[in-house]
Amino acid sequence: MKLLIISAMPHYRRGDQIVGWGPTAQEIDQLSGFFSEVRHLACLHPEPAPSSALPYESKRVTPLLVPASGGPSWRDKLGIIRLVGVYLRAMLRELPQADIVHVRCPANISLLAIVLLAFVRSPKLRWVKYAGNWSPGGPEAFSYTFQRCWLNRGLHRGLVTVNGSWPNQPAHVRSFVNPCLTTDEQAQAQVAAAAKKITSPVRLIFVGRLESDKGVARAIRVLAELRQQACPATLDLVGDGPERAEFEKLAHECGVAGEVSFHGWMARPALAPLYARSHLMLMPTSCSEGWPKVLSEAMAYGVVPLAGRVSSVPQFLQSFGTGRAIAAEDLAGYVQAILEYSATPTVWQRESAKAVEAAAAFTYTRYLEDVRILLQLPQIAHA
Repeated sequence: MKLLIISAMPHYRRGDQIVGWGPTAQEIDQLSGFFSEVRHLACLHPEPAPSSALPYESKRVTPLLVPASGGPSWRDKLGIIRLVGVYLRAMLRELPQADIVHVRCPANISLLAIVLLAFVRSPKLRWVKYAGNWSPGGPEAFSYTFQRCWLNRGLHRGLVTVNGSWPNQPAHVRSFVNPCLTTDEQAQAQVAAAAKKITSPVRLIFVGRLESDKGVARAIRVLAELRQQACPATLDLVGDGPERAEFEKLAHECGVAGEVSFHGWMARPALAPLYARSHLMLMPTSCSEGWPKVLSEAMAYGVVPLAGRVSSVPQFLQSFGTGRAIAAEDLAGYVQAILEYSATPTVWQRESAKAVEAAAAFTYTRYLEDVRILLQLPQIAHA
């Protein structure tokens, strides 16, 4: 059985090797066990590969790379028009050979794919993953609105999986979670979480791209306010981005440079000790994303999440009984939550245990079984 994946997942050349965005490459490696061949039509970027890019481990995965499109300038956006023919030719070549097509939205190439699926017959089994916010509460790019409306109406003639559960959700739109934990990683995390207690200083952690919308500056200001409130705390910032120097300057200006550690991007094994010692994940993000995988990773280690009130985050945290979803700009709300957890260790301990319990929903084992049921596939036959 052959799977065709269509996505805008960034790929790069690293020497003679093709590498791609690490978390998605790992997810596709896991998914490949169901299939004799996985062909991934995705975008090749000309710049050097970031440290977070990884090769596919599965020999059944073949990248089919086309030029990347889009960007902040009008010239970048007009470049999309130039590449429409390239994208469509590649799709029309690959679709008849596939048994299942899996499109990952939202993205420019994905928009073309879901429109094309309304007009082609093959393959009959179609699965679209919408990774963004399925029910945004504010403005968004027109292309995102178009893709959600198209998928909601089922014009691609297939299934859709989304983060969270939403009012008036059609039968073909299914609630799913983003996997991020292997069985070994979950077991390692459980051991680390079992002996954890909240102590002084309170250890905060942020993992993700260092940019304003992700809430990095807000996290630093929350730490500064905790210092004013005489609550000892530290902040580990894991990730990188063009704004890093500005955030380092902000930490100095706020007088907390000694309590903030900029680690840069870290591979998953190197992250484990930081998760193991952290008490709270601080992510005052305003990005309209579905569910950040790093929340699941941290929860497996008993880290209680404090995250922006966006997309499915409030739903999940409420159902799990751990952490809080707080408006991104409500810095006082984040400060108050941290002070309360620090003052009532038993509450933190209970929610830490709930976080560990909830993390089981984000294992690849659980994800693959959900995919098998969704697509009515046989058990995985490949190691």
